[in-house]
Amino acid sequence: MLLLCYTYMIIIINVKGINMKLSENTVGFLKNYANINQSLEFREGKLLRTVSPLNTILASVEIDEDFPKTFPIYELNRFLGTLSLFNDPELDFTDNGVSIKDSNHEATYRYCGSSSMFQTPPEKDISFPEADVEFELSQDVFKKTINAANTLGLPEVVIEGDGNETRIVVSDTGNTSSDNFSTGVGSTDKTFRMIFKTENLNKLMEGTYEVKLSSKRISHFKRTTDSLQYWIALEQNSTYEG
Repeated sequence: MLLLCYTYMIIIINVKGINMKLSENTVGFLKNYANINQSLEFREGKLLRTVSPLNTILASVEIDEDFPKTFPIYELNRFLGTLSLFNDPELDFTDNGVSIKDSNHEATYRYCGSSSMFQTPPEKDISFPEADVEFELSQDVFKKTINAANTLGLPEVVIEGDGNETRIVVSDTGNTSSDNFSTGVGSTDKTFRMIFKTENLNKLMEGTYEVKLSSKRISHFKRTTDSLQYWIALEQNSTYEG
C-alpha cells in the first residue's frame, strides 16, 4: 500500500497547470509542520493546517499563496528537500504531482495515493471553550523555557498559579526531587496547574504568543505577529481550582 506514496524524479511532461512560487515564510511554516506530522494534506485555498498523529497538536496559519487544489504529500521533509535543490523554484500543480522547475532544472514530485493513509485535521478549527487562564508568553521567556527543559532533560512544562502569580516551570511532575527552572509571566487570583509535555511545546515556532488555557485540558497559542496558532492538549494530571 505504501508503494502509492513513493516519489520519483522525472522529466516534466508538458501538462498545463497553475504556476506558483512559495514564499520563504510559507516554506518556514511547512518545515515546522513536518515536525508535527511527517505527512500533509495541502487543501485548496490559503489555509495551511496540520495535526499530530495522536491528535494532541493542531496547527493553523493563513499564507499569502492560494493553492489551486487539494493534494496529499506523504513525506513532507522529502518534498521540502526536493524544493531546496532549485533556485527560486516555480511549482505547477497538475493532476498527478507537482512539477518543479527553475532556469536549469526540472522535476516532478508525485502526490501520495490518498490522504486516508495518514492523520489529517478536521475541516474546521477547534471551538475553544471559555478561557480560565490568559497571559502573554514573550519570545524570550518561551525560548529560555524550552532551552531549559531540553538542557535539563525534563519531560514537562507546567504553567501554574498560586492565587498571586503565574509562573511557567519546567519539571518532572512524577519526581518530587527533580530539577526545575521557572519564570514569572504575570499575576493571577486563581489556583491552577496546567501541564504540557515538553515534546509538544518543542514543536511550536519561536515567537511571542497570546496563551489561553482551559480547565477542559485544552490550550490555545496565538502568535502575535501573524495568524499562526496552535491548539495543544493538556495532560490529564492538570488541575484547576479557580
